[in-house]
Amino acid sequence: MTAPLLEGAGLGLSFGETRALDDVSVSLAAGETVAVMGTSGSGKSTLLHCLAGVLVPDRGEVRLDGERIDDQSDRRRSNLRLRTFGFVPQFGDLVPELTLLENVALPLRLLRVGHRAATKRASALLDELEVGDAALRRAGAASGGQVQRAAVARALVHQPRVVFADEPTGSLDSATGELVLEALVRLARDRGSAVLLVTHEAVVASHADREVVLRDGRLDVLAAGTV
Repeated sequence: MTAPLLEGAGLGLSFGETRALDDVSVSLAAGETVAVMGTSGSGKSTLLHCLAGVLVPDRGEVRLDGERIDDQSDRRRSNLRLRTFGFVPQFGDLVPELTLLENVALPLRLLRVGHRAATKRASALLDELEVGDAALRRAGAASGGQVQRAAVARALVHQPRVVFADEPTGSLDSATGELVLEALVRLARDRGSAVLLVTHEAVVASHADREVVLRDGRLDVLAAGTV
């Protein structure tokens, strides 16, 4: 059996008296898309943030390629998020004053990739996502679909090992959301990246290889499709 790329084992986290995660375990293999489903407040985003090193669990471990990352310093976890992880938030969260092209190239520039090389790679990815004709449009003046496709490109441009997508189609109409989601899963799989997809919609989760369902911070082992 292939060892998981990213694994959370026995994760627990509380905010005061509220238990957000309670003994949750999940793993992702390279090139695999796993959907985390559940209603609002079920712990989906908290699980994503623990696996991505944004939050440190009170209990359990998070491992990347077998190496524990939850006990690393804030600086090392921040560096991991910059170099190894990619993120697609619900509303894109692009810099509105920058063009779509500049937004997509930004992670590469932060990694000290030269301007020409970063722009070339960002432009090619925007073309793959069929939004290249809007590359020079400021993000603040672009449509929701264009912004979200650019957010997918930004998440993938530095060839991350894992992409975290938190309700990535929640702000889009169903047709545009379907196109964006298909592109995210396809491009990530082509590059060997794992995808953790947080959603409350079954139609979105259907794009994943597996589904994990959370209920009140715990794995719902009786839910259909849970592995």
